[in-house]
Amino acid sequence: MKIGFIGLGIMGKPMSKNLIKAGYNLVVFDINKSAVDEVVKAGAEEGTSAKDVASKTDVIITMLPNSPQVKQVVFGENGVAEGIKKGSVLIDMSSIAPLVSREVAEKLAGKGVDMIDAPVSGGEPKAIDGTLSIMVGGKKETFEKYKDLLLKMGSSAVLCGSIGAGNVTKLANQVIVALNIAAMSEAFVLGTKAGVSPELIYNAIKGGLAGSTVLDAKAPMVLDRNFKPGFKIDLHIKDLTNAVETGAGVGAPLFLTNQVLEILRNLHLDGEGQSDHSAIIKFYEKLAKVEVTK
Repeated sequence: MKIGFIGLGIMGKPMSKNLIKAGYNLVVFDINKSAVDEVVKAGAEEGTSAKDVASKTDVIITMLPNSPQVKQVVFGENGVAEGIKKGSVLIDMSSIAPLVSREVAEKLAGKGVDMIDAPVSGGEPKAIDGTLSIMVGGKKETFEKYKDLLLKMGSSAVLCGSIGAGNVTKLANQVIVALNIAAMSEAFVLGTKAGVSPELIYNAIKGGLAGSTVLDAKAPMVLDRNFKPGFKIDLHIKDLTNAVETGAGVGAPLFLTNQVLEILRNLHLDGEGQSDHSAIIKFYEKLAKVEVTK
């Protein structure tokens, strides 16, 4: 199976490398030439455009920042739609608005092309070691056909419903992650202000009901003052904005999500947009006039 892979950013680059390691032949494209060169060095073929990638492959994976980029790459000049063949499939692994997934799928269906949306969770570390959680929307038969391919990039792949359901699930995931980090930040600042070591608080609670994968991933980063992005604040702003807009569209109240979104936007204005989302704690530290460390 020859795979097209478009989008070689923080997530897409290690995901594409894992497919190469699994023995797949890849044709790759990205506007960042150095990222393309790195993946080509790992064994991929370079595509000259999204159109070129689509014309040379039967399965095209996209891993892009947001809805506008997906629409541009698929339907823009020299886009996927200009080169894709009838009977091919597009697997969009970007985290985008569910309605956009449905719009893209509907247009591609007119060309005889199937699509599944398959956003991921786990950040850069899990993208590197191939243990991402993959949330899928689309036809069951299409999912079953490409499940093994998805599992070369993740440890789980779950069909959540029809097209767009993967991105609805991803939005739910991002809500829970953001609120977890905010709760951890409040708790650690409380401990620091009250004179109790946040490291000891973490060690004491991580095995109990308050423990979580989010806490285990983000608490050590905060305590080490390491805010190198595994998942950038600006990207989480994008996801929560999509969640709030989707919530408004379906009538779902998202009170806490809106509050954390405002915190993230404030951090963006403070120049933290490219920091890891664990930097949410800096918002609380600024207000409390403390720094949470070991």
